[in-house]
Amino acid sequence: MTQPEISSISPFFIVQNVSGALAFYRDRLGFEVTFQNPGDDVFFGIVRRGGAMIMVKDVGVDPLPNYRREPGARWDAYLYVPDPDALAAEFASRNVEFSEPLKDTHDGLRGFELKDSDGYVLFFGRPRS
Repeated sequence: MTQPEISSISPFFIVQNVSGALAFYRDRLGFEVTFQNPGDDVFFGIVRRGGAMIMVKDVGVDPLPNYRREPGARWDAYLYVPDPDALAAEFASRNVEFSEPLKDTHDGLRGFELKDSDGYVLFFGRPRS
């Protein structure tokens, strides 16, 4: 019997302002806003780019990225990118600031890090081949 496939996973981030978070992912990182709750009080939304989907919600508490909980836990999400060099160039053309530049890491990856509008650290990269 073959094991059923799991094709993706989506982080769920608590944010300060859903509209601001959605705008960051859309305008700075090229994601598409695929959902936001109806009405004037936007408290939940979803963005997607390729196979990556991120959910954001305002629940009335401050965001708490991993690095603020535990100094050794830098990333809140790892986004697999077949060509991190091309994506870094795209983001740089939009003046996105990297918290760690594009590089080969000591643990066998190639990629870069950035912080989103709420301080969550995203790593975009792939294993070095």
